[in-house]
Amino acid sequence: MGAYEYLALTGRGREQRGVLEGDSARHVRQQLRDRGLSALEVSPVAGQATSSTPAASRDRVPTAELVVATRQLATLARAGLPIGEVLGTVAEQSSRPATRRALAEYPRVFAPFFRATVAAGEQSGRLAEVLERLADHVERSQALRQKLGLSLVYPALVLLVAIAVIGVMMVYVVPEVVRVFTGIGQELPWFTRALITTSDAVRNLALPASVLLLASVIGGGLLLRLPAMRLAFDRLLLGLPLAGPSVRRLNGARFVRTLAILTASAVPLLDGVRLATEVVPNNALRRALAGVGRQIREGSTLQAGLRETGQFAPLVLNLIASGESSGRLADMLDRAATQQEREIELGLAALVGLLEPLMIVLLGGIILAIVVAILLPIFQLNQLVTL
Repeated sequence: MGAYEYLALTGRGREQRGVLEGDSARHVRQQLRDRGLSALEVSPVAGQATSSTPAASRDRVPTAELVVATRQLATLARAGLPIGEVLGTVAEQSSRPATRRALAEYPRVFAPFFRATVAAGEQSGRLAEVLERLADHVERSQALRQKLGLSLVYPALVLLVAIAVIGVMMVYVVPEVVRVFTGIGQELPWFTRALITTSDAVRNLALPASVLLLASVIGGGLLLRLPAMRLAFDRLLLGLPLAGPSVRRLNGARFVRTLAILTASAVPLLDGVRLATEVVPNNALRRALAGVGRQIREGSTLQAGLRETGQFAPLVLNLIASGESSGRLADMLDRAATQQEREIELGLAALVGLLEPLMIVLLGGIILAIVVAILLPIFQLNQLVTL
């Protein structure tokens, strides 16, 4: 038997930490259930290891698989089957080995708020309803990420094609055309000379610039692993004119949506704020939200705490204030998250609608300039022949 550290929720939704001995993490979880506790995390004490933990910790369940598994869990739980049988059935139906191991061995592949919500659903006797709500949340988050990604595909392709076309013309086409005019002995127009100078610079600096760009990307990625650098970058991101509001709105919607699910699942507000803060990707915004829990603990309202951060729109704050005063906080949080997500989609559509014609016009203008610079010596030569 080995020693395992655990983090669990009591019947009142409070966290409890401790150490238990057991044959496996599953055995410890069973002991916690027997004591009326809902396990959130169970891990071997430092210095120990189990046969399943290392492999399990490397497993990652894709979002689509998580949605399907959660839907299946909700359906089977609603049918009244024991939770052990439910997990075993869903694990057998999964087509991915990683998902089967995750459901069978309970590794740390699920987000903390996911585990806390399930634990609250078990305590309140509304597990099936909570699982349905979780599946809706994960599915909605995946759909939003896919929409964001797909909206940027076309501008990215246009940009890559523009870079490729301009690069080929500057590196191969322009030098071949210029070679035709080298033996004429006639001074070339300034526009053509500027194009030749640019072409030479591109050919000479293309390789060093590519190496420098690659090194910058790799170095930047390594620097962003440092907490201080990541925090500085996230603060800079929030301060950018166009990207900042979008990043703030996206992170805020994720926080509010997660808090709505936790609140509707009977998770205490203080614990819900803490767990919802953990799912916010931006470290600067996460640090600002960390103070909200302290204000609530001191007797402040959620709306007042969020207003103090300065990161949420007035409409969101007003909806939350209305929910707190009417006792319908979960509904108002859900409505505020929906409003935020709608604004994100509208803003993205407007941005993409502006970028597409702008990039096409820019690409056309650059190619037109290259063509004009090539044709000017030809026109000048025709005039000399005519004279």
